Amino acid sequence: MPTLDRTVSTAHSLIADSPLAIAGREFRSRLMTGTGKYRNFDDMRRSINASGCEIVTVAVRRIQTNAPGHEGLAEALDWRKIWMLPNTAGCQTADEAVRVARLGREMAKLLGQEDNNFIKLEVIPDAKYLLPDPIGTLEAAERLIKEGFAVLPYINADPLLAKRLQEAGCATVMPLASPIGSGQGLRNADNIRIIVENATVPVVVDAGIGTPSEAAQAMELGASALLINTAIAQAENAPAMAQAMAMATEAGRLAYLAGRIPVKAYASASSPTTGLVTG
Repeated sequence: MPTLDRTVSTAHSLIADSPLAIAGREFRSRLMTGTGKYRNFDDMRRSINASGCEIVTVAVRRIQTNAPGHEGLAEALDWRKIWMLPNTAGCQTADEAVRVARLGREMAKLLGQEDNNFIKLEVIPDAKYLLPDPIGTLEAAERLIKEGFAVLPYINADPLLAKRLQEAGCATVMPLASPIGSGQGLRNADNIRIIVENATVPVVVDAGIGTPSEAAQAMELGASALLINTAIAQAENAPAMAQAMAMATEAGRLAYLAGRIPVKAYASASSPTTGLVTG
């Protein structure tokens, strides 16, 4: 298989666009990835490189406990080049999420990111559907913000909850496209569109994206960024899928900035209707 080079954005030169800005930091890539579900570390490293991403989320509890597949993860990546996004995966209550977030901040410091106060907030009490708890998420977010965290909360595609979290001071909102790891694609497009239209912070579509076409569609809605893990890690060729997702993210962003044509009920000829040859 040919070597996949790190993705470099060139498409945005056609239309002026600003970097992705989260909690005072700027990022060129609008694709975030994760570290879970890969077959091995080599696949993970090559995929992250091929994606061109600058933010990688890491489950704090899995590193702390050396869960299978996570031993040595802290040393597997070059954290001088990648911004760590610790997450509270596995937490079922607000109290658990706050404790794990504090561990995540210390973990980032140990890896040399002294000023990293980012946390991807997940409060998920349900093991079957893995849907986030809106009440627990809001409670934990409010507490973590008071402690100086830049909170990136994972939520259902609920416009009212997104508004409350923004008002509380969250750095982003991260509505799910469909359930985690399901590959069902963009099932919540209408609600995500409402969230985007009313957003005061970046909107990161997280969970459920299965293909590059779905990634592009999410960006065409006006999302600021995507977080994609399972669709890359579990693909038959993970590095190739990572590069495809990166290209789709850029294409969707450029399409959004370019402005699509309006949808019409009837056909509209693309050729001129004047000067026709008649019989």
